[in-house]
Amino acid sequence: MSQRRPPGAIVVLLSAALLVGSGCARFDSAQSQPFTTPPQLAPGPTSTPPPPPPLPAKPFPKECPAPGVMQGCLESTSGLIMLPDSQSALVAERNTGTVKRVAVRAEPEVKTVIPVDPSGGGGLMDIVLSPTYSQDRLMYAYISTPTDNRVVRIADGDVPKPILTGIPKGATGNRGSLLFTSPTTLMVQTGDAGDPALASDPGSTAGKLLRIEQPTTVDQAPTTTAMSGLGPAGGTCIDPSDGSLYVTDRTPTADRLQRITKDSTVSTVWTWPDRPGVAGCAALDGTVLVNLVDTKQTVSVQLAPDTGAVTGEPEVVRQDRHGHAWALQVSPDGNIWGATVNKTAGDAMNLDDVVFPLFPQGGGFPRANEEKT
Repeated sequence: MSQRRPPGAIVVLLSAALLVGSGCARFDSAQSQPFTTPPQLAPGPTSTPPPPPPLPAKPFPKECPAPGVMQGCLESTSGLIMLPDSQSALVAERNTGTVKRVAVRAEPEVKTVIPVDPSGGGGLMDIVLSPTYSQDRLMYAYISTPTDNRVVRIADGDVPKPILTGIPKGATGNRGSLLFTSPTTLMVQTGDAGDPALASDPGSTAGKLLRIEQPTTVDQAPTTTAMSGLGPAGGTCIDPSDGSLYVTDRTPTADRLQRITKDSTVSTVWTWPDRPGVAGCAALDGTVLVNLVDTKQTVSVQLAPDTGAVTGEPEVVRQDRHGHAWALQVSPDGNIWGATVNKTAGDAMNLDDVVFPLFPQGGGFPRANEEKT
């Protein structure tokens, strides 16, 4: 009679047989891995609090790149420089001293901040790039300090350095403008600092159109005077077709547009006895556009190509749209762009100020007998 093994004994015997018959289970192999994870040392105590979680990025208001403008949500502007793509620009904010790069459908980017004193209508009044900016990366600015108005030069990543200092500063009349008329000649329009007598004083740099040759921060050559007797400054522009330089300013009796030809002949092109507040200008092919701040207009002045005489009353090409505008600049594609001063003109909108195209459909300067948009 055979003996029955208990079920548990059968399991033990089968397991032993499998282990003896297998030739691949080697627990002493150098390639075998431990069965446990190495211990991790916990960091010791520290007195430095953990950094706070990052704040969510502040979204750029969708309304700011509003339809029909390059940019919105700016402070009141002054100088404007159109960039080669005709869809971006550098714009100066007068009160803050900030220069921003703006573009269509993009958030403004701060390029530099210049310390300024905005009292008396001063501050950061104008900006212009060196004619050789792609090589030297230089920008020039007309600014106010607590003691004077001056021209400074700014290299990328550097502090402003003075080019011309000591321009009189007053309670009013501190506006000014800058314009390169050649690769080496910088024209500086200065206001009369609220004192018309200074504008006619040959010993004062107030109320003048000054010429700086080879602007530099070291051993600057003396300035020369191209025009005297200017009131509070408006703006300057040059017609590349014939080299004529145009200057706008305001006198106690009238606002005016003046012209200087290449042979330095000075003439008054137009006067506005109602003093609508002339500001920036732009010129091309015998047409001069002028912003009139107080009446929220841009007007077109046509001149005869042979004599330079005005051919008729200035025509309104912009009325009320975008409000009060100061700067005007021609873009490389031929359109004209302006920048507004609504926040300081006392008529701010929710999202002002803006940089805008004068002709939203393109086309550039109006011509005689063409439909104005």
